Amino acid sequence: MNIPLTLAGTIMVLTTGIHVFAGGPEYHYVYQDVLPTAHLAAMSAVLWHAITVNLIVFSGAYFWLARHPSRPLLVTLAAMQIGWTALFLLYGTTMLGSLWPMPQWVIFSATVLLTIYGTRQRDVAHAT
Repeated sequence: MNIPLTLAGTIMVLTTGIHVFAGGPEYHYVYQDVLPTAHLAAMSAVLWHAITVNLIVFSGAYFWLARHPSRPLLVTLAAMQIGWTALFLLYGTTMLGSLWPMPQWVIFSATVLLTIYGTRQRDVAHAT
């Protein structure tokens, strides 16, 4: 079992829990109450739950990769998480003037680094 990829999966499980249990009351339910139309509230709900689905898939994929190497899946996960990192960095700095009001970029960056580290460990293990 690849420990860095297992750790990445664990981080994604924890992130999913934070998203659902802390983010729901802080953001999702608030959006439902303040958006001016039912259509916007429905779209917000879809986007919120799509994030939940993505986090669950990230979690499962990392745990699967810890036991079953797949370069294409690994590259796909890393690319998606680099994209998430870029979004949080971009909107944090341009709309909020700082990286820190939305620190989620740290989580997604950490999982990418764990993915790279885990891949290198696996490559070194197979080379010896």
